[in-house]
Amino acid sequence: MANLSSSSYSIVIIDCQTAGIAGDMILGALLDLGADAAKVTCAIKRLESPNGYSNINVDINPVITNGFKATKVSITANNEQTPKNGKQLIELVEKTLQHLNISPKAKQFASNTIYSLVTTEANLHGSPLLDLHLHEIGLVDTAAEIIGSAVAMDDLGFFNAKIYTTPVAVGGGLFKFSHGLTSSPSPATLALFQSKNFPIKGGPIEAELATPTGAAILVNLPSETTSFYPEMIPLKVGYGTGDKKFPEIPNILRITIGKPLTTNLISEQIAVLETNIDDVSGEIVGYVVDRLFLEGAKDVTVIPTFTKKNRPAQMIKVITHQKDVQHLTEVLIEETGTLGVRVHYCARHIVIRDVFSINFTIAGQAETVTIKCSKNSKGEIIRLKPEFEDLKRLAEKTRMPLRELSELATLKAKEALRQSV
Repeated sequence: MANLSSSSYSIVIIDCQTAGIAGDMILGALLDLGADAAKVTCAIKRLESPNGYSNINVDINPVITNGFKATKVSITANNEQTPKNGKQLIELVEKTLQHLNISPKAKQFASNTIYSLVTTEANLHGSPLLDLHLHEIGLVDTAAEIIGSAVAMDDLGFFNAKIYTTPVAVGGGLFKFSHGLTSSPSPATLALFQSKNFPIKGGPIEAELATPTGAAILVNLPSETTSFYPEMIPLKVGYGTGDKKFPEIPNILRITIGKPLTTNLISEQIAVLETNIDDVSGEIVGYVVDRLFLEGAKDVTVIPTFTKKNRPAQMIKVITHQKDVQHLTEVLIEETGTLGVRVHYCARHIVIRDVFSINFTIAGQAETVTIKCSKNSKGEIIRLKPEFEDLKRLAEKTRMPLRELSELATLKAKEALRQSV
């Protein structure tokens, strides 16, 4: 397959909201997108060593699962020489990374992934890394999927793109593994998602849909979680599948790459929270607004309105990061006593905002004013706005009209920008 140039796209979406996530599914989807199979295979074979694995075999095949074409990766080895403990597994991956011609970002990603996976297992069992007896994660596919995914993502330019992931379907019910019978998600998988506050959801079937290796890869990506795809032009879609087959759903992980719509503005995914209140005092509303900002809200608006029986009321509207929806919803309910909060997930177009200071003399005294500068994605200045609190301070100090001080500060800011070019 021909690789896609990283300059031709800048958005990646890892869609794991139906069939969950596993290391072989990730690697399969990356190869399906066009990652260099020979390069990935060669990197995985580097895990062969006297202290590692021997006779590693990497099979990459197109398959049909539930009527969909996907890429399946199977990795086997002579497991007589597997690492004996967690420390040896980490050292094997780190040593392998030293010999790979990949970017520092890719190496750091792989290093973080194996370390978080092994230490999570050690913490769960209350064992030091030297005493951690390896079961499933000691098999060759764990290290191979981490190394292979790092090489494939680097080959596709993922570490220079904006990566989005959906909430992960973790399945449900019971399944057997090396420690006996447990519920899905497994303790290690759940602990990995917990460590990074990563959103998950149960179902849609009773099965283990998220594996520890898949979870470790996902939580160590520099990604943003979203329930909806951002505004984009899709360029290519990759499908990866694993060994399991389910009659209810296709066992497929989908990764989409694309580019943003042509615009001079920047787009980001946000959430809008809304609630109506008709029995809260103005003092409490004011406090709620202040607390929402302290807790991370991007913006808060209070809108007068009328509710049932023509009662005067207020709508509190909050703009926030999608990752903060749950927390700020709890703040709204806790502080206002509202019975419900509406949540809207959407995109918004914004400009780049920068802040700098200017110095100039007023009434014989040197003064400093902060300037807010907004630019489009091309770096073109849209607006310069002096900080109100600075202008207010100078107006009270000099008795000059605030309007004149604003005009003077704006002129000084434009002059400073011209001189800096």
